[in-house]
Amino acid sequence: MIIRRETAPDRPEIFAVVEAAFPDSVEAQLLRELFAAREYLPQLSLVAEGAGGEILGHVITTRGWIGSTPSLGLGPIAVAPQRQRQGIGSALMRASIDAANAMGESTLVLLGSTDYYPRFGFVPADSMGITSPDPSWGSHFMALALDAHVPGVHGHFKYAEPFNAL
Repeated sequence: MIIRRETAPDRPEIFAVVEAAFPDSVEAQLLRELFAAREYLPQLSLVAEGAGGEILGHVITTRGWIGSTPSLGLGPIAVAPQRQRQGIGSALMRASIDAANAMGESTLVLLGSTDYYPRFGFVPADSMGITSPDPSWGSHFMALALDAHVPGVHGHFKYAEPFNAL
């Protein structure tokens, strides 16, 4: 398996993985909109590719803001159901964090499992002074201080525009 940037020809297979991982949900439509959004960052849209060239998983990170300070919002992340619990999601997460660090970004946020994401260093965002778009998310709204993190940046987090339609 390799982790690499997604390309436009990968997208049908990416959508198939997302739809299989999240049946009857909004993730695939959200992803379509994120690919077209001004906040789309191609270097932070990654796929896990199997030995046969098949797409096993995908993660996207888009521009977001803490107040008026640029930040990043991760998600959705998806792994083909038959390939889950094999380290693919973890590899995509580590690659996303590494790519964001290489870009000199400061903070990465996400909405997710409080049992899974802390292993990558994520903490409740409010502990870093970052408030979520929806207070009901509580500790599931998490943040990671990246290598270029600037202490003292606090405020309300705003995701890429397509998230506002959810």
